[in-house]
Amino acid sequence: MNHLFSKWRVLAIFVLTATFSFAADPGYHVIKTYKLGGEGGWDYLTLDSSSRRLYISRATHVIVIDADSGKPVGDIPDTPGVHGIALAPELGRGFVSNGREGTVTIFDIETLKPITKVKVGDNPDAILYDPATKRVFTFNGKSQDSTAIDAAKGAVLGTIKLEGKPEFAVSDGKGEVFVNLEDKSQLDAIDPNKLEVKSRWPLAPCQEPSGLAMDRKNRRLFVGCDNKMMAVVDADSGKVIATPPIGEGVDATAFDESTGLAFASCGESGVLTVVREESPSKFSVAENVKTQEGARTLALDDKTHNVYVVTAKFGPPPAPTPDHPHPRHSILPDTFVVLVLGK
Repeated sequence: MNHLFSKWRVLAIFVLTATFSFAADPGYHVIKTYKLGGEGGWDYLTLDSSSRRLYISRATHVIVIDADSGKPVGDIPDTPGVHGIALAPELGRGFVSNGREGTVTIFDIETLKPITKVKVGDNPDAILYDPATKRVFTFNGKSQDSTAIDAAKGAVLGTIKLEGKPEFAVSDGKGEVFVNLEDKSQLDAIDPNKLEVKSRWPLAPCQEPSGLAMDRKNRRLFVGCDNKMMAVVDADSGKVIATPPIGEGVDATAFDESTGLAFASCGESGVLTVVREESPSKFSVAENVKTQEGARTLALDDKTHNVYVVTAKFGPPPAPTPDHPHPRHSILPDTFVVLVLGK
């Protein structure tokens, strides 16, 4: 009898411990800092987990570093106003959206050498490679449209007109692409074969959406919203399922298929908000991890589950001008860093 009681007691302790461990904070924190220095602003990051390369947009060029050591691997030059980097590993090609030039630079993934440039819409911002169609899509802020490019041939296939300013986009890998319209607080579903908008969904109460990521298995989209929330959206119906709170100044989101964790990098708060997907209908904030002011974009490493953010230290803003009535804070020289967050 005592032996049986002891067995039940051990089992109860085990269950409680397992439950507590599951509910505990993931425990992300800054584990490495890579000091890169240099000049210029930045935007999106892209990480190739297989090659261990981290691509960093940097004003007029793309810095490529080793994700594990932070050492330089190479540089992709002449990308004025660069925003994003998309990779097509099976084609051996990469693609860079050059905002100020209205072009896409196509480069060789192995050598990082530019192959050609393709003219697209005005101010291409987000860029993605859709493996289902083997097409690259740029999302053009000023012309409010999307340009489709044959990834293998480098030829423009057509343009998809949008109703507002596109911000970030994601592919489900099965023939559907989603994009946020920042000024409309709207999410569009696009058919990448027919080059047309299939559905337009309001994102209320989300305002000014930016980052966009996807749980492809459960068909959930994670939208980073300017009013300090992450809108979780059903990718089939467009319904907003949950709105867990996040930090201020979000610009990018990511979802880890292996751990069920969604991330939002929030530059004004200087935090990485981690949201746990408890079920396809239940989401909760697991933790807010201190990063650094200005760390607003991110890249997720699917292999190590580490998260990469970039930022710098800031000085006072320059004097306002008619063209720039609200100038950004100046970036202090040689303070640009990559922060690696892990467990």
